[in-house]
Amino acid sequence: MAVHKLILDDAFDEVVYTLIAIHCMLEDYRLAYLLNKHLGISLTRKSSDLDYKNSAVSYSIYDWEDTKQLVTWSLVSNICKTETLKKTEYTSLFDTEQKITKTSHLLPEYKTVNYFLKIDSEFSFSKEKYILNNILSIPQIATAYSVDSSQLKSKDNLIFS
Repeated sequence: MAVHKLILDDAFDEVVYTLIAIHCMLEDYRLAYLLNKHLGISLTRKSSDLDYKNSAVSYSIYDWEDTKQLVTWSLVSNICKTETLKKTEYTSLFDTEQKITKTSHLLPEYKTVNYFLKIDSEFSFSKEKYILNNILSIPQIATAYSVDSSQLKSKDNLIFS
């Protein structure tokens, strides 16, 4: 009996997407509205947020599936702030509990980035530059730039499905 050996390429491991980092002080819904307006897309809030660390940390996510071009657009927050109460021993009548705010990041290597726009398709350089120029034309956005996804250490956090 003959033995058949299948060798799979590494092409299946690498998912092709474009990642754009966005710096701004807008709320997520406002940024989604402005991106929809300037890029001609229709981002909508998903019914559930991205949950990590046993639902202790969650990030808001907006997405849109372009069925004509077979492209999925996702806008995800990079920052999650959680408040916890510090347990203290009460020694007097006027002691109060302290609130501690902890900040978590979806991609810790980009702590200054507020949002990421992930486009599940590889665009040509000119198309990517066109998208970046449209994003930068929004006055409320401080800056935006492309991120090389092959250099990311925590790229597993960008798997939304």
